[in-house]
Formats: sequence, structure tokens, C-alpha cells
Amino acid sequence: MTTEVRVPTLGESVTEATVATWFKKPGEAVAADEMLCELETDKVTVEVPAPAAGVLGEIVATEGTTVGVDALLATITESGAAAAPAAPAAAPAAAAPAASAETTDVMVPTLGESVTEATVSTWFKKVGDTVAQDEMLCELETDKVSVEVPAPAAGVLAEITAPEGTTVDATAKLGVLAGGAGAAAPTAAPAAAAAPAAASKDIANAPAAEKAMAEAGLSAANVAGTGRDGRIMKDDVARAVAATAAAPAAGPAPAAPRAPVAADDAAREERVKMTRLRQTIAKRLKDSQNTAAMLTTYNEVDMTEVMALRNEYKDLFLKKHGVKLGFMSFFTKACCHALKEVPEVNAEIDGTDIVYKNFVHMGIAAGTPTGLVVPVIRDTDAMSFADIEKAIAEKGKRARDGKLSMAEMQGGTFTISNGGVYGSLMSSPILNPPQSGILGMHKIQDRPMAINGKVEIRPMMYLALSYDHRIVDGKGAVTFLVRVKEALEDPRRLLMDL
Repeated sequence: MTTEVRVPTLGESVTEATVATWFKKPGEAVAADEMLCELETDKVTVEVPAPAAGVLGEIVATEGTTVGVDALLATITESGAAAAPAAPAAAPAAAAPAASAETTDVMVPTLGESVTEATVSTWFKKVGDTVAQDEMLCELETDKVSVEVPAPAAGVLAEITAPEGTTVDATAKLGVLAGGAGAAAPTAAPAAAAAPAAASKDIANAPAAEKAMAEAGLSAANVAGTGRDGRIMKDDVARAVAATAAAPAAGPAPAAPRAPVAADDAAREERVKMTRLRQTIAKRLKDSQNTAAMLTTYNEVDMTEVMALRNEYKDLFLKKHGVKLGFMSFFTKACCHALKEVPEVNAEIDGTDIVYKNFVHMGIAAGTPTGLVVPVIRDTDAMSFADIEKAIAEKGKRARDGKLSMAEMQGGTFTISNGGVYGSLMSSPILNPPQSGILGMHKIQDRPMAINGKVEIRPMMYLALSYDHRIVDGKGAVTFLVRVKEALEDPRRLLMDL
């Protein structure tokens, strides 16, 4: 029986890859899930495991070949007769898997869509420590959330390949676990350390990497390989080129330092490295300003009717639904109502196309001890007040506890930010790309207002809508805010879809 080895799914928008290295030759015995070859895409390196045990037959796509998704790479013969002749040849090679079976690599777990790297923030174990399966080994910090890395097997931590502070990509190795007794650790560590040194003499670098090094004028000695057994990949060359280019630029930097600080003041300062989350927040907000033609329009809303309705039904609401009735559900429903009339505020630009969303995935900005995050509540346009309040409460708690997953912070079509909880009276919120609109809520403050020719004290709130003027015109932005204002000043309009 013959089993085909095909190119696996390479990821969103990735349609082809280059065969970088074959780890097996035709005629060699392979075990199920044993790595056969390594593919290199323009984003990541992908290892191809054997779909079944047997003997590697014909290699259809040799090293350096560019292949598409689901292309045939090779065949595996599963018959016992075919495997027998290959057994003697495979015997020496079998020693390596047998030895490696005693060690387990600790790899970076799946980080989520669009997340390509993380920083090792904390190791909970030291080299030589005994660990149980699924026990937490270390914690990674991405630009969105913290990710805990559990032990894939029980054993002894033999090596830490990515110490604290190291930035690793999504396919990197973090450490090595040695199975069995603690005595295995001392022997495993030198073996693991020696492997790259020995392998570096014989391992061929990825063809694309060799080409890139030749074009950049770099030698292999100047590039740190992150591929299997220290193999240099195309991304490694790109990083080395970037580092080389940055080095001259980094030189003049000291000539323009921050403003001089008196010695006694400097002694009382504290310098703390920005977290990846804070760095990403800063970068994304600045990118948003640089990319979108951002404009903000303002209005104010009289909260009298919403507050009266909430006070009247909050006890019954809590008793029936088990969650408090807040203002956020009113604003969420009002925004969903307005987005139906002004769909461009709920759309995004993709190249020269406008993508209109026939649904509302509402992002609710939430402050956490580590920075601002925006969990997304999906299909809020089809949810009840109670469902929205429950979702906001649950997402808010998970955000504060740092337990949000990547999926929970992606796919939003519009965002609401409530600076009023911190006392903000007026602000201009910044867009959350690729969204085209964000509503800023603010503090409710009693102000004298002219009502039917008389001055009355009313609870008023300023509203701010920041929007991308490339897709949303001023008329649409003003109409959106007016519809939100109308729905909040007369909540009955929401019930009648007016």
C-alpha cells in the first residue's frame, strides 16, 4: 500500500512554499509523524511529518523546488516486504531517533492569528529541575496577551535555549526536557549543546537562505540559524541584513540623547523597559494616525431617559438575568442601530475595495493593569440587553485577569471606548485598525440646559466619533452620532427600530 506525502495547509494567504531540506532519503524507514522534510514559505518554516509508517519511496519534489498547497512531495510504501530490505540501511540512522526519544523539545505554542513572535518573560523552572507533564515551564508575552507554556512531557529540564528576555518566533524551541530520572539531565544537556555544533558542519542551509546570503554579501558565520539543527533559513538572513543596516543607524543615536538630566534627579529616576503590549499599543496607535485620514466629530446626549429607565428596571433585570443593567448595553444597542443606517462606519478599506460588514462585532475597550485591550463581542446586533451585559462582564473580567485568547480580540468591526469611567469629560479616541469608526463615551455631568424655553439641570454626556475620512464622509459621521443620540434620549426608538 502506498501513502502520498502532500504539502500541508500553509496558512492564510500563503499559496506556495520551497522545499528546503529532506531529512530522509528514498529507501529509508520512517515512523508515523516522523519529520520527513522542511518547507520554507515567505512567513514561516513548516515541517512535514510522515502520514504513516513505512519506507520512503520516490521524492517527487526535491530540495529547492517550489510547490503549491496539497502538491505531492513523495510517497511512502507501507508494505512489510518493501520495508525489510531497507532495514539494514536504516539501522544506523535509527540510533538517533532512539536517543532523541529520551528528550522532548519545548516549543513555542500557537500564538494566534497575525502574531509572529513573543518575548520570554519568566521561566518558572531552572535547568535540572524535575517537571510533571502539563506543569507550567515559562510564560511568554506577546503584543496582545501572555501565554503560559506547559511541559509537553514529564522529565527534567535539561536545557533552556531561550532565556528570559529573548524574542522568539512562532516556531522556535524554548528548551529541552530529558525523560526519566534526574540523572539524565547532566548528560542530556551536553548532548543537546553539542548537537548544533556537530550538525553545523554538515547541515545544509535552506536554498532560499543561501541565495539571500549571496545577494546580501553575508557569510553563514554572520547569520544565526533558527531552523532544524541550526539550519539557516530565509528569515534568519532577513534579520541579519536588518541588524546590519540598523547598526550604522544606531551609532549616531547617542549624539542626540534625551534632554540633559541633573545628576541628583537621574539618581531618583527609574528606567523600566516597555512591555511588548505597551510597545504594540504605541506602534498601532501611531500607525493608525499615519494610515487613516482620521477625523473626530462631537455631539452631546441627554442621559435623563436612559438613567430613568435603568433605575426603574435595574432590580428586576438583575433578578431575572443575574447581571446588572449598565449603560454599555444601551450604547451598544444604539450603535448597532445607527450602523444599519450608516454602514460605511462599520466597513473597512482593503486595498482599493471597501468591505461592508453585514454584522456587528463590537469591540469594547477595557483597561487592564498591563495596558488597553479590546475584547470583541460577536454579533451584538442580534443580542439582547441581557446577553450584551453578560458578555461585557465576562470579557471584562477575563481581560483584567489576562485570560483573553487571541480569537477574543480579533475580528471587531466597530469599537466603543468609555473614558467616562476614569472621569474624562472630552477626548478624541484613536481608530482601532482596520476599523473605520470608534465611539468615545465620557463622564456624565449635570449641566444647565435650555429645555422648552426653560433652564433645567440635566445629566449630559459628550460623545465623540473618530472615523476614517477616506471611507466615511462628514454627513455619514454626523448622521451616525445623531442616531445614537436620538436612540439614547428616547430608548423606545430601539424597540421600534426607529
